[in-house]
Amino acid sequence: MNEIRLSADDVDAVRVQLLEWVTAHWDPNMPLEHWRARLAEAGWAAPSWPRRWGGLDMPAWADEVVVGELLRLGTVGTPIGVGVSLAAPTILAHGSADLCERFLRPILTGQERWCQLFSEPEAGSDLAGVTTTAVLDGDDWVVNGHKVWNTSAQHADLGMLLVRTDANVPAHQGISYLILPMHQPGVTIRPLRQMNDHSSFNEVFLNDARVPRDFVLGGVGKGWATALTTLAHERRFSTLRPPKYADKPGRTLAEARRETQQHFATYRWYPQRAGRADLIVEHARRTGGFDDPLIRQEIAAVLTLERISTWTAARAKAARARGKQPGPEGSVGKLTASRLARAASHAHTSIAGASALLSGPEAPFEGTIAEILLSTPAQSIAGGTDEIQKNILAEKILGLAREPAPDRDRPVNQTRRTLRHPSQHRPLEGS
Repeated sequence: MNEIRLSADDVDAVRVQLLEWVTAHWDPNMPLEHWRARLAEAGWAAPSWPRRWGGLDMPAWADEVVVGELLRLGTVGTPIGVGVSLAAPTILAHGSADLCERFLRPILTGQERWCQLFSEPEAGSDLAGVTTTAVLDGDDWVVNGHKVWNTSAQHADLGMLLVRTDANVPAHQGISYLILPMHQPGVTIRPLRQMNDHSSFNEVFLNDARVPRDFVLGGVGKGWATALTTLAHERRFSTLRPPKYADKPGRTLAEARRETQQHFATYRWYPQRAGRADLIVEHARRTGGFDDPLIRQEIAAVLTLERISTWTAARAKAARARGKQPGPEGSVGKLTASRLARAASHAHTSIAGASALLSGPEAPFEGTIAEILLSTPAQSIAGGTDEIQKNILAEKILGLAREPAPDRDRPVNQTRRTLRHPSQHRPLEGS
């Protein structure tokens, strides 16, 4: 491939070069993994990445351009999931050359799937309250602990894992970020049932699970900075939508559709979690709600918030296109999305009245409204609670004093945090 130099506006040059490459290399009947291997070999899987790791050294905006163009050309892009969106950028930022060599390509080809193992049952929003421990034993870390709210852990090959490797220093200093092989006897995964009757999350029990000594991102005891990179990418304000593949025959597209269907089955309630502002006008029309001036005002407020949310997302997208790393604007977007979800849920309740609590085919929107009411609280919790986002903005943007934390500078073994015996992390028998 001939190297081209790109300016921030040279989108057409990227499209022309990609078209030439796809014309020469696309085979609709090859296995999906083989096609993605071709993309990675040529650098088109992640064009903004360094050439050393399978990219083309293009500007950050090229990734999104290429993703859209691959779909428009009737082909398939990189895998969906946290491997590409969270693990890869974290490895690029903090991984050694050996770790980049080992993990980046299988992420792009879809050979290995990832999950995130950060939250713990007793820590709440205090991510630094990690009590899962990792102790070095020869060439391995031996890990014991209990993680929770782990999406798709049952499908993952590898996990982004936060552990405590030193209890003799303050909480933020004794954390390490490990890459955990999931398929081993020391890892037990159990699904969690939600109040909206879905089961998207798991809890993961780690009992003498083993991690190779070198599978550490950012250095031993330096996992907090690495975790912040992952969280910054997680809080990027984006909408979870499945790719629209071309309606064409062929093995590659058929496998991509099956992959997408499996992945998004986990997230089928997420539109309800966001409040479904898109249904409010139709909901009011069906019920005659437009005749009520108070409901009309409530609908107008929701649609205003939706427009603000869209603009916030556009600003964050433009910043990423310029190569800017995710920052506090992710917290703004997260808070805006939470506020929109609550306002939309309340508007649906105002329109439907007591019927909003009904489920089944005779209920409003076949029970979708009831699912909205049961799902929207998650919007203010997942990915960092609203309270945490407000703290981030207060400290990082407004320059206000940090929230009081008497234990912040004390060694963990002198605080109330308890690093439990491995037997305390085991799931109950028969559960």
